[in-house]
Amino acid sequence: MTPTRSGVLVAAKPAGVTSFDVVAAVRRALSVRRVGHAGTLDPDALGVLPILIGEATKLMPYLADQDKEYRVTVRFGVTTDTLDAGGRIVTTRPVVGLDRTTLETAMRPFVGRVRQVPPMFSAVHHGGRRLYELAREGREVERAPRDVVVHAIDLHQIAPPTAELTVVCGKGTYVRVLVADLGEALGYGAVVERLVRTRVGPFRLVDAIAWESIDAKASGALWDRVLSADVALGGWGVVELGETAARAFVHGQAVPIPASAPTAPGAFRRVHDVDGRLLGVGELAVGGSYVRPVRILHVDRPGTRVLP
Repeated sequence: MTPTRSGVLVAAKPAGVTSFDVVAAVRRALSVRRVGHAGTLDPDALGVLPILIGEATKLMPYLADQDKEYRVTVRFGVTTDTLDAGGRIVTTRPVVGLDRTTLETAMRPFVGRVRQVPPMFSAVHHGGRRLYELAREGREVERAPRDVVVHAIDLHQIAPPTAELTVVCGKGTYVRVLVADLGEALGYGAVVERLVRTRVGPFRLVDAIAWESIDAKASGALWDRVLSADVALGGWGVVELGETAARAFVHGQAVPIPASAPTAPGAFRRVHDVDGRLLGVGELAVGGSYVRPVRILHVDRPGTRVLP
């Protein structure tokens, strides 16, 4: 039987294309049913969109949890219903006295753990429907605030009424909301004029494949760009198991951690066999002396049945 073809294709999503469009294009080009992405980008946003293929789709929640980096152009003095420049204008205000010092001072409270209210134009569910579906009907509903983490905001340039920032943030952060809240704190209002995601976890835009290259006629070249599944867990500690322990692990049993296994912060580990093949995600147990399976991946192991 042919080994399972799995891995990560780092795509560069252009503006005007949805994240689902990219997934559908990869599915067609590679003739693979199980395809997903790690972290939706707004249709008008562009940048890194990791596409998970085959068994690698099981790693989606772990990759989605990793930090993301954005380059954002902010326009002050305007607010819209979508919180970006493509929406219906709600207010306009003059931008007076905005300089680098004023903006950097206003940015500081937005670094760290902050509370955000999800925007109406978002994919968050409410009563069985997406918020953006309700927003398109002209409805607005109450949304519970969420805690998110913003690791850093750096100001690159300012030319009022616009500024260019880099934002590094954790899972669930809405850059549109961050920009709107920053504009409100300054008293001008603000929207996202341009948003580029430059990094998701270990994956950077400079290494991403262009949208135009996702073509069924070049499927061989496309497969050459697919990275091994364990790259999605870059930075995690690794546990390497011998043949007997590996067999027990993939059958759902917790196994002792070899004394030679390196230690690293965090409860989760990448678990490999002695040949370096990824077995799955393990969680430390029994005071860190055992690793128990959390996700089993049948990646590149001949003879493994590929489940639908």
